[in-house]
Amino acid sequence: MTNTNHTYELAVTRDFVAQHYLTVPDPGAEGDVHSHRYTVELRFAGPTLDEYGYLVDIDAVNAVLDDLEERYRDAKLNDLPEFEGTNPSVERFARLFGDRVENEIPEPNPTALVVRLWEDDSAWASHHRSLDG
Repeated sequence: MTNTNHTYELAVTRDFVAQHYLTVPDPGAEGDVHSHRYTVELRFAGPTLDEYGYLVDIDAVNAVLDDLEERYRDAKLNDLPEFEGTNPSVERFARLFGDRVENEIPEPNPTALVVRLWEDDSAWASHHRSLDG
């Protein structure tokens, strides 16, 4: 019997440097402006491929990442409208990446997106979402 429960995954990563400072009570040194070399991974999943055998067009993903990298590279996150009045945590940053990617990727095939965002070699956060296509 053939298994029809297939899932395809495709991931693309990108590195960039951005600055922030934490705004929670008693943030210690993290309350001062500091930089992180962020690595973002966008992982798409879905059960079907398009007519060309793609889950999602890597060029389209790279175009979105180009725009996001341009927005956040060398920026101070606290000064951007999407972080206004919030603590610019890596968790919140991962969700914001997901929001932008979901709105920009026109592909009907992926049914899920995971954004994993490392702020250094040992700490990362991820945000999972379903995509309606």
